[in-house]
Amino acid sequence: MTKTPEADIRRIYERWHETVLNRDIDGLMALYAEDSILESPLVLAESGIDASGILTGKPAIRRFFAASLRKPGSALGRWYRTGTFFSDGRQLTWEYPRATPEGDQVDLVEVMDLAAGLIAHHRVYWGWVGFRALAPSLAASRL
Repeated sequence: MTKTPEADIRRIYERWHETVLNRDIDGLMALYAEDSILESPLVLAESGIDASGILTGKPAIRRFFAASLRKPGSALGRWYRTGTFFSDGRQLTWEYPRATPEGDQVDLVEVMDLAAGLIAHHRVYWGWVGFRALAPSLAASRL
């Protein structure tokens, strides 16, 4: 896998956050490769017991984000981050920390494998506040 140029890494880092905040599904999906993969406990919580928590392909990822971004006032409403990210040219990682200047928020770590200037594989790891936000949905699906 070849390294992604620094300008593309920064563009993905900035645009992903910006498009989520603005609920811009077209802008968000422009960052993903056609055969990209998304893994998140939120996929499982939203889809129910038969879901794997893994989505493959841009159409499935689009449907998931379109449904998620239509839900105003969810526990994911705040998206504070520090501006720090890490990348080796192949992977991009940053955190939405639990502790923010305005109090606790859903804590997430975003990990993205990059290829050809796009997100090829996106994994979302949830912290304690995030787990508590997901727990009722997961319990309802009897996991």
